[in-house]
Amino acid sequence: MAITKNTSNAKNNVKNVVKNKGAKKLLPSSVASKSKGKVVKTAAKTTAKITKTSGKSTDAFGGLSKQLLLQMHDMMVKSRVLEERLIKIYKAGDAYFWIGGAGEEAWGVPLGLLINKGQGPAHDFLHLHYRGTPTLVAMGLSMIDSIRLIMNRATDPSTGGRNFSNHYCFPKWNVAPVSSPIEVQYIQALGTAHVQKRHQKKALTVVTGGDAGTAEGDFASCLIWASRKGNELPMLITVQNNYWGISTSYEGQHGESQIADRAKAFNIRSRVINANDPVETYLAVQEEMEYIRRTGKPSFVEAKLSRLYGHSSASGANFVTTEVDCLKEFENKLFAAGFLTKAEAKNIWEKYEKEGFDAQQQVRSEPVPTAESIWDNVFANNENADWRKF
Repeated sequence: MAITKNTSNAKNNVKNVVKNKGAKKLLPSSVASKSKGKVVKTAAKTTAKITKTSGKSTDAFGGLSKQLLLQMHDMMVKSRVLEERLIKIYKAGDAYFWIGGAGEEAWGVPLGLLINKGQGPAHDFLHLHYRGTPTLVAMGLSMIDSIRLIMNRATDPSTGGRNFSNHYCFPKWNVAPVSSPIEVQYIQALGTAHVQKRHQKKALTVVTGGDAGTAEGDFASCLIWASRKGNELPMLITVQNNYWGISTSYEGQHGESQIADRAKAFNIRSRVINANDPVETYLAVQEEMEYIRRTGKPSFVEAKLSRLYGHSSASGANFVTTEVDCLKEFENKLFAAGFLTKAEAKNIWEKYEKEGFDAQQQVRSEPVPTAESIWDNVFANNENADWRKF
């Protein structure tokens, strides 16, 4: 069922409709605007009650508890510091390439916290792209394992040191391998969703990607196969719209008003959110996951957010001052609410700065992959993959 009616929730005071004219600047979550006469449902139903914490009300944060808000902030700082450490590693000559999700913490961290984490079809599957670090940090990714990947060390648990930065793979968490080809994850995600539909354990498949990649055929195929009547798949299909495809601007590349509009043609429930706001993200994703688990049908979320360090190291990886910094905005809101002091925030940043620096020093002494290991993990059970020895 396509959602076209906009509603509001007085309790959570979150209005999630953002400007719809391709503008780079995102509106604060307290502001809503019409979109060419149409609005997409964006109000979030939260199961959490409005609470009081240390004499401070959390109703300005959608009723989310102080504990959850501080947890999100902590994970957002960890993810940002990690990404900035990876950029430093690249610029110091300790890595060949960087690409990541700096600026997407307000989207990725809430998503990661809502995942039913585990291995097998009773748990959620994730098909991420190379900006998924915030999600994995929220799920428990350690800094050192991300650093091992970018520095191409044999100790890297994702690829054995044989792939780019942020190209993760964690079978223990149902995290499928991140692929470099653009948007192939959308078609791959159908497979795990089919398995989950058969098992009927209320688990779902999450697939993420960028706005430019929606021009790919794999994206369109995902919408088709996820939405067949009577055979709908339990999928959270998401697009992180940062308005850039490498160095090509979003403007002029899309005929639709919103990317989420494309889901309507397939009768897929859809919404647009300001994903620079972690509270709005958490409430929206929570609601969509509840819908998918209850109905077994797909949902589509277009997350509008920032890209703070450009596309990758190929474009310089320098900080972009004209973008909204979701972490700084959230931090300032926590200061204003009295939930966090500047001294406490400083200690959190310094803690993760030290962890990242120490991890880099340790990884420098760890081994790189051997030539013989090139054949490992090509076939199941590590069967011989050397064609010369068949």
